[in-house]
Amino acid sequence: MPSPVRLGVVGLGAMGTEVLRVAAGHPEFTVVRVFDVDPAAEDRVRAAHPTVAFAREVADVVAAPDVDAVYFATPPAFHAEQVVAAITAGKAVFCEKPLAVDLADGRRMVDAAARHGVAAAVNFALSDRDGVLEVERRLPEVGEVRGVDIRLHFPRWPRQFQSHATWLARGEQGGFVREVLSHFVYLTDRLLGPLTPVDVGVDRPRDDPGASEVAARGFLRAGDVPVHVSAFSGIAAPELYEWVLWGSERSYLLRNWGDLLVSDGGEWTPVALSGPRGSEATRLSHFAAAIAGRHPRELADFPSALRVQEVVESFLA
Repeated sequence: MPSPVRLGVVGLGAMGTEVLRVAAGHPEFTVVRVFDVDPAAEDRVRAAHPTVAFAREVADVVAAPDVDAVYFATPPAFHAEQVVAAITAGKAVFCEKPLAVDLADGRRMVDAAARHGVAAAVNFALSDRDGVLEVERRLPEVGEVRGVDIRLHFPRWPRQFQSHATWLARGEQGGFVREVLSHFVYLTDRLLGPLTPVDVGVDRPRDDPGASEVAARGFLRAGDVPVHVSAFSGIAAPELYEWVLWGSERSYLLRNWGDLLVSDGGEWTPVALSGPRGSEATRLSHFAAAIAGRHPRELADFPSALRVQEVVESFLA
């Protein structure tokens, strides 16, 4: 691979625009081509990135000889076709989660990456978050793991910064189970092993059964460890993201993505964290390492993303 890696970006919504911004200033990448189905995206982005070429279709990015890797931030129903095309063209791939909506599509993506031997990663925000890495280091101090709780609250869905992405409000490929719970399924899988759903499901609005879910509940197991999920949208409460690891000697609470607290049996106490917080910039660095053949643990690969997809879709089946 050339250095810096020549990156294409497909999809210029909230995440695509942010990764474009970060990659444009990243020493290991140069953004050469971008694409979005909305022509207005070109006007919105060109002022900040005048040297980037705007493609007229996805194929102009994934097959371009001056593109080494492609970041995909399209809705998940489109991932398989676009990602497999890029992999077949020999491009490394960094894909937004979830991996796909249809399980057959997810498996096809995993098979394609393995067959062609390219770097293929999924952008789970918790894969290199400093609080997660600290819990991972401290796992031997936990004692026996008694269980995990995952609690999510959304006063509105989609969230304000995603309000333009109307597909997120529909059940076909949107909803907070795919968009947010998937991060915490990935985290639990990574620290405790693959999850097996025991009793999971969602509720949808009575007046619009095609809308995305308004409640999700679940009982799963990571090996012998019980995992409980409780999540709601459209409620009169503050936005909340909590993942709790209950241990016989020490328990950890990751709250709102970045706040880590610990309890030895008393009140929750904040844990001081050092080093990079974890961000699109650090995950791009890990992606560059994967392209170079180093495969960092701090980056989610396609097989782990497929396990997450299988769990997430079990809620929605």
